[in-house]
Amino acid sequence: MKQSTHGILTTHCGSLPRPNDLLEMLIARDQGHLPDRSAFDTRVRDAIGECVRKQLDTGLDIVNDGEWSKPDYSTYVKNRFTGFEGEPTTPDIGRDLLDFPEYAAYRRSGAQQRISPKCNGPIAWKDFDAVQRDIDNLKAASGDATEVFMTAVSPGQVARFQGNSYYPSDEAYLWALADVLKDEYKAITDAGFILQLDCPDLGSGWNGQFRELTLEAFGHIVELHLDVLNTATQDIAPERMRLHVCWGNYEGPHHHDIPLRAIIEPVLKARPAAIAFEGVNPRHEHEWTVFEEVKLPEGKCLIPGVIDSTTNFIEHPELVAQRIERYATLVGREHVIAGVDCGLATFAGAPTVAPTIAWAKLAALVEGARIASQKLWAGAS
Repeated sequence: MKQSTHGILTTHCGSLPRPNDLLEMLIARDQGHLPDRSAFDTRVRDAIGECVRKQLDTGLDIVNDGEWSKPDYSTYVKNRFTGFEGEPTTPDIGRDLLDFPEYAAYRRSGAQQRISPKCNGPIAWKDFDAVQRDIDNLKAASGDATEVFMTAVSPGQVARFQGNSYYPSDEAYLWALADVLKDEYKAITDAGFILQLDCPDLGSGWNGQFRELTLEAFGHIVELHLDVLNTATQDIAPERMRLHVCWGNYEGPHHHDIPLRAIIEPVLKARPAAIAFEGVNPRHEHEWTVFEEVKLPEGKCLIPGVIDSTTNFIEHPELVAQRIERYATLVGREHVIAGVDCGLATFAGAPTVAPTIAWAKLAALVEGARIASQKLWAGAS
């Protein structure tokens, strides 16, 4: 993970709005009726080249493939692993939505149906070539990027969206997932990319899957999930990884979100050197003050969201700069990379932000980082 000595680097969280023709192919493949696999593979390869060029043209430093080969960041494993042919997993209903049923009904009416079968058999690779195709496509597209990352789902997040009806316990299910996912993790870093581990289970899991637990009991869940993740990544250097934690990438009440303070210390003890998290939505923007109390461990880096991924407001670059400066003042400018709260198109066909506005928000991120860099490095030799 590169850390700049001359300016604030910029990145995003993973998903970017996909082209319409690619969306049609992705949805068809997810539903099991893709007419021409060869045409799909060609379009994905070309599209990822377009995606990387657009990120670089926007001015982003640390780029990826936009997750354009996947229907989403989490359930993509059902197409790559054996054992996922069970009944559909019942979606989580967050504590916040239970408090506001009329809003929950509104969200359901506009939601795209995810295909999330339960695990009903032993987990193993059936299409590891898909991982290699993603790697090859991104390598071909990388160009002059400062750094390149690729996302991969954590065991805890797979278990959250795709339930278990095969393994004897939820813990056994987690370890089985880790034993297979570790191959994807290692392949990504062996290719020279930064591995981003997507771990919403550590934050939004409290609001949904584990909403019946006490805060103390959920703390044990966080420790277990991180132990599994640490074991799965034990052969990867910490500086080759970043961990993303969030509270759910949706516009909603969020008034039952677990505080950052309650999970930040175990998260900072995890192996990845960089921690990406939501930093600017109305429920969490105040939490930059957590780092007045919590000391950033040696070798760690923060990637706070300074752009909201759930609204179509285009942030003013001066505001983006102010947000960056808050963190830089507390943990040191060299330990901050400017990011986005979460994905800008988490699920294919259901972007959280209008595509053209998403790119405009990324441009505001770049300009805000430029302004912050001028201030933070003012007078430096």
